[in-house]
Amino acid sequence: MATAGFRSAPSVLIVPLEDAFGWSRSQISLAVSINVMLFGLVAPFAAALMERFTVRKVVMSALTVVALSASSTIFMTQPWHLWLLWGVGVGTGAGSMALVFAATVANRWFIKSKGIVVGALTAATATGQLIFLPLLSHFAITYGWKSVSLTVGGASALVVPFIFFFLKEKPESLGISPYGAAADWKPEPKNDMSAARIALDTAQKVSKSRDFWILFGTFFVCGLSTNGLIGTHFIPAAHDHGMNETVAASLLALVGVFDVIGTIFSGWLTDRIDPRKLLFFYYGLRGLSLFLLPSILFSTMHPSTLVFIIFYGLDWVATVPPTIMLCRHVLGVQRATVVYGWVFVGHQVGASVAAIGAAVLRVKLGDYAIAFYISATMCLVAALAVLRIAKGVNAATLRG
Repeated sequence: MATAGFRSAPSVLIVPLEDAFGWSRSQISLAVSINVMLFGLVAPFAAALMERFTVRKVVMSALTVVALSASSTIFMTQPWHLWLLWGVGVGTGAGSMALVFAATVANRWFIKSKGIVVGALTAATATGQLIFLPLLSHFAITYGWKSVSLTVGGASALVVPFIFFFLKEKPESLGISPYGAAADWKPEPKNDMSAARIALDTAQKVSKSRDFWILFGTFFVCGLSTNGLIGTHFIPAAHDHGMNETVAASLLALVGVFDVIGTIFSGWLTDRIDPRKLLFFYYGLRGLSLFLLPSILFSTMHPSTLVFIIFYGLDWVATVPPTIMLCRHVLGVQRATVVYGWVFVGHQVGASVAAIGAAVLRVKLGDYAIAFYISATMCLVAALAVLRIAKGVNAATLRG
């Protein structure tokens, strides 16, 4: 939750930085675009590094990078400083602790009920991106935008000793087996390949898989319609309609609250229902809700806006547990986490495109409506595409 919150903080800085420096919304959004792009691009390498050098070392190093990068933004004077520090620094650091962290922990510690575990850990990641926004927005308005940078930097540093003392690598290091493992379970042999070779070798193998490209493309749409569009631009879009920024941030945080319920429930469903069918409904319903969004944004809290927030929260990253389950089908269980790392690249490329693309459309057209409609249409296309994943393979095989 904490590390994901660090990545999303720029969404509350868009309006304050416009006021403080006179930078355009597209200039500021470019930092967010770089941030979310790297958040995804480093994921497969981070997954491989965790296998090679331990999870604890990777996470502690990443937290240190985030702390230094976020704190250093108080000295920035040019847009490129923001692009370098919050775009490159925080994006790389946070990406090393993103959803691949959840997938790694789930694959190492659980055999049974893996879907619900992934759901819970994914919910923490997505909730962290949203739940801290009201507090950070309050800091930005009350104490200035620099307080957000210092808060994120300080919080990152405080998490380092927590990881050092309490994070355990694998169940066998404690003399136990993963939850639900058979009596004769044995750990997988350690791969002697370097982290980069594992990531690149996996990329070369999955590039020949049609199922991988469908997963990559649909997760591109997932990132485009969540982190990139709503996560980045909901607050400024609501502000354009006269809504107070803190109120808008609180609504976005409410998405994070309902995301916990939706994603854990999605994990539970993934253990029982064909993951392709789940993705069909998730993408389809998300697309329909985005078509409605431009007509339900008002200057004050409105019941229809609240209904959208609750529904969107339940669906926010409900796509992750079934997607991770389908990644196991592409190259097998041993490479599933790294495969998911590459699929997650698609998620963040989509988020990056939406972060900068929606800002450009807003500058050119004066509002975000077209951006919402484009995203909605792509969600409906994704809903149809997922039904072609693993065609001919039965649902029980995919869940197992």
